[in-house]
Amino acid sequence: MVHLRRFGMTAYVDEIEDLETCVKAGRAPRPKGPYRFRIGDDQLRFRSVVIEDPVPTGRQILDLAEARPVDEHLVFQVLKNGLLEELRLDETTDLRERGIEKFLIFRNDRSFRFELDGRRFEWGGTYISGMTLKTLADVDPATYGVWLELRGAEDRPISDSELVDLSEEGVERFFTGIVQTTEG
Repeated sequence: MVHLRRFGMTAYVDEIEDLETCVKAGRAPRPKGPYRFRIGDDQLRFRSVVIEDPVPTGRQILDLAEARPVDEHLVFQVLKNGLLEELRLDETTDLRERGIEKFLIFRNDRSFRFELDGRRFEWGGTYISGMTLKTLADVDPATYGVWLELRGAEDRPISDSELVDLSEEGVERFFTGIVQTTEG
């Protein structure tokens, strides 16, 4: 039995509905909680959390992430298509909808837009790494590279550990592609 003290819940481990497992199995979650989902940071490092409420607010998710003060943080829902959508503090999301199993938390007061392989993303951090871009693009990091599109100049390759400042004027445009090797 697992006792979730912060929420006054007592539940057997097998009573917790794991939302990621539901998505992988292609089935809808059951109508009653508790529910397990994942919360990540700007490096896409995720950890599991459990909540009883099937329709939490952004504030509840930030509280689960221990992101304090909550008004200095942003929470983004990772959508089924991999895009991110900001969830306001008082806005709710229904965890029983298919594909809702991950959220990203950022300590910031504003979000930034960028484009990656023709898809527009919202991001809560001022900086983003090449590896994070590859992860968001869902490409093999060993065989794909990422480039920053520069108008009127040669596109700039972004290394895995390089941080790109998204606060510069305009929308940054990135693209991925297979890195050419010259073996032999």
